[in-house]
Amino acid sequence: MLNSVFLSVTMILLILMTSSGCSGGLLPSIKQTTKSPWQSFEEAKIAFDKIVPSQTTSQDLKRLGFDPFATPNVKLVTYLELTEKFLPNQSIRIEDLDPGVQACLRARATCQGYEVSPKVLNSNRYGNVLLDLFNFRRKQITTGWNFTALIVLKGDLVVHKLWGGEPNVSEFEDKKNPLGPLQDISKILPPLKID
Repeated sequence: MLNSVFLSVTMILLILMTSSGCSGGLLPSIKQTTKSPWQSFEEAKIAFDKIVPSQTTSQDLKRLGFDPFATPNVKLVTYLELTEKFLPNQSIRIEDLDPGVQACLRARATCQGYEVSPKVLNSNRYGNVLLDLFNFRRKQITTGWNFTALIVLKGDLVVHKLWGGEPNVSEFEDKKNPLGPLQDISKILPPLKID
């Protein structure tokens, strides 16, 4: 029984070694998507650009896809949270803010915001399967995009908007562990108790 297990493990390792050059198909991958009506950074930005402060209403926002009750991942932001965002410390005064934001924060209960952050990120590990499997070296590439927007409403009317994000995410990670699986031995062994 023990010999057959050893033989099976040896066969698997031999197969992995012969195909370990660039076999990204054997390594894990992650696709992280925040569900939204937009399939790209450009689509989200085009929809956002149609919002005009002091003209666009909450009904218009619904038609553009910015509806917290129908569109996934659109967060409702209270005026208290908006106050923290726009006035994070004493050095910024309310008079320094955009007039629309000032009016909104002074209105308190009728002031709210919509926070939107759609994204699509793909992470793929690549490289030598054995080195990755035994934690000696792990290479990973992450690509995609993320868009962030804050829409401020006083009552039913948009009074201010902000946007940002990364239209083209491209990150490389090359993690080397000279001790391989023993590198994080503290996570495997129970802690020592000294009396």
